[in-house]
Amino acid sequence: MDKPRDHHVENRTGVIQAARLFSNIISPPVMFAVLGLAVALSVLPFWSGFTWALVYGFFVSLAPILLVLYLLKTGRITELHMSNTSERHIPYIAAVIFSAIAYLILDIGSGPDLLKQLTVFNMIELATLGIINIFCLISIHATGIMATLVLVGLIFGWGPALLIVGPFVLAVCWVRLYLKRHTPSQIIAGLLLGAVNVLALSMLGFF
Repeated sequence: MDKPRDHHVENRTGVIQAARLFSNIISPPVMFAVLGLAVALSVLPFWSGFTWALVYGFFVSLAPILLVLYLLKTGRITELHMSNTSERHIPYIAAVIFSAIAYLILDIGSGPDLLKQLTVFNMIELATLGIINIFCLISIHATGIMATLVLVGLIFGWGPALLIVGPFVLAVCWVRLYLKRHTPSQIIAGLLLGAVNVLALSMLGFF
């Protein structure tokens, strides 16, 4: 696979810069922070829902981001998107632990069941990605956006899922391919993994 278009700082201009910015913003931690907020507000009054969404968002989204930034600053990883799969082991393990902490807090504090179910999904998906990562590279962005689409479809309906999240699925896949961060097969594998994990849990009574 060729080097990513945005691998070198001097290349991050114009469309490449815009694509990289989009990829950084529409990333799995951000996707699930927004989804967690929507889920919490759908089942609880505003301030109660917002508070639980903050707890979920901190552990599932912000804490993993801060860890990656720390690893980047200290030289333990070479670049933000971690094209070298060996650099992803610690972030994956930590993200699973953070999700488990979020679940425990939600459980002890009698947080919303739907948000607890979401943390279970996060743990399973991150663990699955971590295992796959040992053997090959897979698109986390594609996994995250497809999981978001299916989750929104199951929780809020397929109309909102297709109208709101659907365009982002296409955009995320295009951007990752354009930046040469992934091959088509890695994108497809990510999409399938995201859908399968959610649907498997739904058959067990989740969502």
